[in-house]
Amino acid sequence: QVQLVESGGGLAQAGGSLRLSCAASGRTFSIGAMGWFRQAPGKEREFVTTITKSGGRTYYADSVKGRFTISRDNAKNTVYLQMSSLKPEDTAVYSCAAQFDKDYLTPRWSLYDYWGQGTQVTVSS
Repeated sequence: QVQLVESGGGLAQAGGSLRLSCAASGRTFSIGAMGWFRQAPGKEREFVTTITKSGGRTYYADSVKGRFTISRDNAKNTVYLQMSSLKPEDTAVYSCAAQFDKDYLTPRWSLYDYWGQGTQVTVSS
C-alpha cells in the first residue's frame, strides 16, 4: 500500500507561482512513475504532467508546457509541481498519483494505482 499526501495549494494571482508537493509513504520502493492531474468544477479529470521513477523523463500537457515543472526527490519520497505564470484556467483541485511496480510515462489516469486526496489551487484574475 502507498499513501500520497499533497500540500502547497492555495490562492495565487494570475501570473504568479505556486509549488505543490506530494509526499509518499508506505511501500515507496515499489513506486514508479508519478503524475499530477487536476479537476475543475463541472469538468473531467485532466492530465497535467508525469515523471518517471528515475526522474529522467517528463511529459506535460500542452496547456501547461513551459509554465509548469515536475520534479521528484526519491530520497524524500516526494514529487513536486512548480507552477509559474499561472492563469485563472489553472484553477482546479490538483491530485498526485503514483504507479505501483510500473514506470510508464503516460497521461492515462487509469494506469495510476494510488491517488492523493487533492489540494485546491485557485488563481484570481
